[in-house]
Amino acid sequence: MHIAIAGNIGSGKTTLTNLLSKHFDWQIHHEEVENNPYLNDFYGDMKRWAFNLEVFFLNNRFKQVLDIKANEKDVIQDRTIYEGALIFAANLHSMGSLSTRDFENYKSLFDLMTSFVTPPDLLIYLKASVPTLVKQIKQRGREYESDIEESYLNNLNQRYEEWIGNYKQGNLLVLEADELDLLNEGDFNGIVEKVNDKLAVNS
Repeated sequence: MHIAIAGNIGSGKTTLTNLLSKHFDWQIHHEEVENNPYLNDFYGDMKRWAFNLEVFFLNNRFKQVLDIKANEKDVIQDRTIYEGALIFAANLHSMGSLSTRDFENYKSLFDLMTSFVTPPDLLIYLKASVPTLVKQIKQRGREYESDIEESYLNNLNQRYEEWIGNYKQGNLLVLEADELDLLNEGDFNGIVEKVNDKLAVNS
């Protein structure tokens, strides 16, 4: 079984991934952030490093999905392969930080890779407003994220809303992150109930 967590920067994906993994004894596939060789450079000069960053993420997520497909264990994934193309690369292209030539090259790679991919059995979307995102980004204190503009987060949110609003690839659970404290036992238990309900539909 493949469960995936989707959401904007600072929405709480990694925290929720860790908590659900521990509760259900699911194997984790984290997004490659700490060992990403392009992330610091990207936030300093998006136009120069956008293509490099997005191809790195695409390659990493594709490897994860192939591993998940070959693995008989239940797996939870922190961010999906779809978000790179539909959210982040598309947004960088619209901002002018990713040229049309590079975006089309990236998109052709994405289309080829996803032809070998099946969607997750359950997609959990953490929906968070920009103030919540900004607050949680500041709390985790990553230096390279300190200058992220609210307009950038807002543009990503709009793309997430469009993608999730039209998502037909499988089972979907939307969680209102503004109303949740993931570390609160009651809130987390409520999430577990919703996840169980969704998974029961698939069983």
